[in-house]
Order: sequence, then C-alpha cells, then structure tokens
Amino acid sequence: MLMKLILIGRLKDRQFEERCQEYLRRLRAYGKVEYAELPDSDPVSEAKLIRRELERDRGAEVIVLGEEGREYTSIELARRLPAIDRKQIYIVGGPYGVAEEIKKEASWIWSLSKMTFPHEIARLLLCEQLYRAWNLAHGGSYHHLSDAEKLKRGGKSS
Repeated sequence: MLMKLILIGRLKDRQFEERCQEYLRRLRAYGKVEYAELPDSDPVSEAKLIRRELERDRGAEVIVLGEEGREYTSIELARRLPAIDRKQIYIVGGPYGVAEEIKKEASWIWSLSKMTFPHEIARLLLCEQLYRAWNLAHGGSYHHLSDAEKLKRGGKSS
C-alpha cells in the first residue's frame, strides 16, 4: 500500500518528532510511506500548497483529519484502510485546520476525537493509529483484542 501524509507545520518538540518517526518506520512494514511537511501560514496559502501536493497524486484516496469527521474505533479503521485499493493521502492542517475547499474534495473526513488537540498530539495520534490499524489488519500483536473480537476473527479465546 502507498500512503502519504501531508502535514502543515513542523513539530518543534523533538520527542514528538521521534515518536512520530518511530511509528512511520514501523508502518513501512505494510507499505511505502511518504510525507510532505508544508509551512504553516494562513488557510488560503496552506490550501494552495496542499493542492499542489494533491496534483502529484491524482486518483488517490484523500482523507482529511477534522473534528467534524467520523470517529472510528481502531478495529473499524483496520477494516476500512486495507479495503482502499489506491494510494491513501492523509492531511493534517495547521492551527486553523484544513480549508473548506480541500475538505469538500476529500474522499472522507476522519475525526480522531471530538476534542481539539495541539498539532503535535494530532500528528502523533495519526501516526500511531495508522500503525495500529495496519498491524491489526495483518494479524499483528500490537493491538490487544478481546476474546469476543478474537472469536469474530476466527481465533481462539483464552
């Protein structure tokens, strides 16, 4: 699978950067991962930069992170993402979010939570949840399944 993260702004905290990079490194076991870190400014300028990135990947599944989107459990996400048969692009906006014009063109909007998080936490959550979903989809042990979920997936309960 091909995945690309379009990220507005830089991570200033080195610990957040290291943790994000660790999850992206792990995620590479399931496919190619790229990311574009774009400078933050105003929503109109950011939208132009995002659009330029999207033009390079026409036909991709574009997922915008936004609080108005749908929330998923980790298991729901692990079922949804592998079903996408084209490149997946995830967009994390800056302090003002993602411009409406970009949201309207997105395939879907994913909410990490109805709460608002600082940019660093949102990026870390995205990287961790992508890794968790793909690991879970491939039968990995990172996510601890309940006995009921193991039975649904054809495994044995304890």
